[in-house]
Amino acid sequence: MYRNPYAQFQPGGIWEGLKRSFRRGTALTRLIYVNVGFFLFLKLVEVGFVLAGYQRVEALLLAYTGVPALPEELLYTPWTVVTYMFTHFGFLHLLFNMLWLYWFGSMFLNYFSGRKLVWVYVFGGLFGALLYMAAYSVFPAFAEERYLSRAIGASASVMAVVFAVCAYLPNHRVYVFLVGPVRLITLALFTALIDVLSIPGTNAGGHIAHLGGALFGVLFTLSVRRSAGGAGFWGKLWKASPRKPKMKVKYKRASEMTDREYNEHKRQRSDRINEILDKISKSGYGSLTKEEKELLFKERR
Repeated sequence: MYRNPYAQFQPGGIWEGLKRSFRRGTALTRLIYVNVGFFLFLKLVEVGFVLAGYQRVEALLLAYTGVPALPEELLYTPWTVVTYMFTHFGFLHLLFNMLWLYWFGSMFLNYFSGRKLVWVYVFGGLFGALLYMAAYSVFPAFAEERYLSRAIGASASVMAVVFAVCAYLPNHRVYVFLVGPVRLITLALFTALIDVLSIPGTNAGGHIAHLGGALFGVLFTLSVRRSAGGAGFWGKLWKASPRKPKMKVKYKRASEMTDREYNEHKRQRSDRINEILDKISKSGYGSLTKEEKELLFKERR
């Protein structure tokens, strides 16, 4: 069937289209929009300062958006533990972070809700900031740098999403250019190894923050698997409702049922299917029992 692409345009222009896309989009879409929007905002601020004759504008912006290596400095800029995970000064830095977030965020949403994606992103960023500050406060190698260093970027948050997916689907294979199919667990371990080996370089704080985000992603998946159905700390955090007791259904042939029995049978089966779908949305397809998978398969035939 032919569709006229121009029929999709609505009054209001690009700005109205972006607002509609943000309102109707998934949590992943909104996270990407916030990152891109904050990047553009900082660039406009930078242009304004440069035109006003100010020098070292990036350093000034970093002081108010980047998370400091010294924990005591948070007393003056406490908001930076959040703003740092949305701050990018370079376009390529933003681009690669958003590409990783899009690829693995899309996979994440196949098994978890948008609400969980946002929380993994935020808490992954917080874990990255905590490990970054802890490392710079403890290790003598950072004795001089800790007074001047600040971290920015969504990398720790993105790594939390990446490692949550890799821990949940360790044997799932993705195609890597020039390499071929690679299991997610292999990709995760290789990425973590690269971050560890890169610590002696010029961006030690960034790689340490990556590892903090990755650690949270793994802990999230392990906790969700352990508390499948909503029990435990994470179940309370996500406000997941406890499992409903399984409904026992006694099946009869349709020809043996009265109209009332048949309608009741259909209602019970529909309720059971809804329970299974709700379980998938909360804990993923892998959490289903054999009986639940068979029932879902029969319903889809």
